[in-house]
Amino acid sequence: MRHYAILRLLLAGLFLYFAWPMIPEATTTLELTFWGGWLAFFVLVVGANFATLLQMTKAPVMEQENVRQRQTDNN
Repeated sequence: MRHYAILRLLLAGLFLYFAWPMIPEATTTLELTFWGGWLAFFVLVVGANFATLLQMTKAPVMEQENVRQRQTDNN
């Protein structure tokens, strides 16, 4: 289910595209703290999705494919 990770990366990129012009306009400490936290969260989201894409970690349980095998009785 790699397409979910790609979609999340694209969505994060879209959010960054809209947020980037506002970041340099931050003047107060509260604004700088908010944008610093937002960028830190952005890096975590991008890193986690790249790790999923590169198969360094398992995908979330909801996105894992369920492979069913037929069980037979060999008596």
